Amino acid sequence: MAQTVPAQPSPWQLPIMLGIFFVIFWFMVWRPQSKRAKEHKELLSAISKGDEVVTTAGIAGKVSKVTDDYVQVEVSPNVVLSFQKAAISATLPKGTLKAI
Repeated sequence: MAQTVPAQPSPWQLPIMLGIFFVIFWFMVWRPQSKRAKEHKELLSAISKGDEVVTTAGIAGKVSKVTDDYVQVEVSPNVVLSFQKAAISATLPKGTLKAI
């Protein structure tokens, strides 16, 4: 009766698996998140007076004043709210607010 010796795992098996895990993590998590952050930064730098925007809270309005860190948004006639620029989540096409 011959006895079989259990196979020894390769010493490269663990580093290869960790490398594969890192590559998958980079493509599925880190890369898309950094891409979204870059797009949001570009959006914030492009905001100007007259743009129609939506905040993270869902408030839609027209930008009436832009400073370095803050944006004043007119949500209805004679009602102006101040937000940090980071609170702006998206810009809307011109005329969207009139359609609402």
